[in-house]
Amino acid sequence: MSKISLSSAIGSSLTPSPTLYINERVKALWAAGETVYHLGFGEARFPVHPKMAQALAENAHQNSYLPGPGIPELRQAASSYYAQKLGIELTPAQVMVGPGSKALLYALLMVLDGDVILPTPSWVSYAPQARLLHKEVLRIPSTPADFHRLTSEGLARTLAQSAQGQHILVLNSPNNPSGQMLPADLLAELAEVCRATNTLVISDELYGLIPHAQPHRSMAEFYPEGTIVLSGLSKHLSLGGWRLGVALLPPGEDGARLLAAANKIGSEIWSCAPGPVQYAALTAYSGDAEIEAYIAECSHLHAVRTRYLWQGLNELDVPSAEPQGGFYVYPNFDGRRAALAAKKVHTSDDLARHLLDEWQIATLPGSVFGAPPEELSLRLAASYVDMETEEKAQAILAWKRAGIDDETLMSDHAPMMNRSLIQFQRFLQSL
Repeated sequence: MSKISLSSAIGSSLTPSPTLYINERVKALWAAGETVYHLGFGEARFPVHPKMAQALAENAHQNSYLPGPGIPELRQAASSYYAQKLGIELTPAQVMVGPGSKALLYALLMVLDGDVILPTPSWVSYAPQARLLHKEVLRIPSTPADFHRLTSEGLARTLAQSAQGQHILVLNSPNNPSGQMLPADLLAELAEVCRATNTLVISDELYGLIPHAQPHRSMAEFYPEGTIVLSGLSKHLSLGGWRLGVALLPPGEDGARLLAAANKIGSEIWSCAPGPVQYAALTAYSGDAEIEAYIAECSHLHAVRTRYLWQGLNELDVPSAEPQGGFYVYPNFDGRRAALAAKKVHTSDDLARHLLDEWQIATLPGSVFGAPPEELSLRLAASYVDMETEEKAQAILAWKRAGIDDETLMSDHAPMMNRSLIQFQRFLQSL
């Protein structure tokens, strides 16, 4: 009989993060010698920029505890950087630094009152974090028919179901899992609804520096007094493992109160973000021309690879929204429901399991992003395949820098991506 009792906060429904789980599962299969087409994990895989590596090495001696919200130099640099990138007014006093945006999100949800309102689909950790804090989660319904389009009317209807005086809307643009970006006119409409309903917005804009064609627009531009922006280094600079996140808080007294409250949580849980990483991040937020050029180069390659996957699925008559930022595609297979049912595939979980077990394609089911289980949607990530190792990632960059055009890069130097599309074709033909 076990001598250890677990807290009820864990609950029987809480599981490890699906994104981390699929990555560990695929790596175990690779270690066993099996071929797997890894479309399941969204990690930016490009090499660390040499200047960032040098900055980290030069600050390895930074071994002291640092101010909870971040060193003043970094808060200053980040405020200037994001003010320019997002087109908003920002001061260092509005910046809080933490060990990844995920930790900052949890601290913010902990200190804010209100039900959590989530679009459908939305990133896998929003709802579990809210439930760990015993917050009610209300989802804005959507359908594959219009590519899960978010509307201000849908938001208003969902807010009407909340009995709380204050609400917390968590937005994500560019979106994980769909790759869609919220346009300026919709952001303006959402801002008006939020103002009228005492709704705060946590705007996860971690992929905002990886646009494909149109520029990213921030919710803070339209609703500065009620928006908290989350960002960090993980996506546009491929530094997920460095764990450096940034929260940009509203101006004035409200923002100051929020930072003070969130810092209380941080001081008890993580003390401060890692010292060497904070000092290295000064280089990331310096506006260095070489680093900015590298961000643009990597963003272009993310766009090329993601859109290639999207177009390949379109040619197989598998519908999905056109990705506009980041590196995700969110296809739907409802049109094959009858044929899939004959193979005992009735849910997105069944579909993801079938593709991995029978076709060696790793994906994530739409259910973990809040979609109804019977909706046959999957999230595919274009960021890992063909860049499974550091050497392969270096090779992608080298070919591009050698002058190879985008079409040739994908047709001749993306073997696993192309084989995964062939596997999808064979899977569909088997139905």
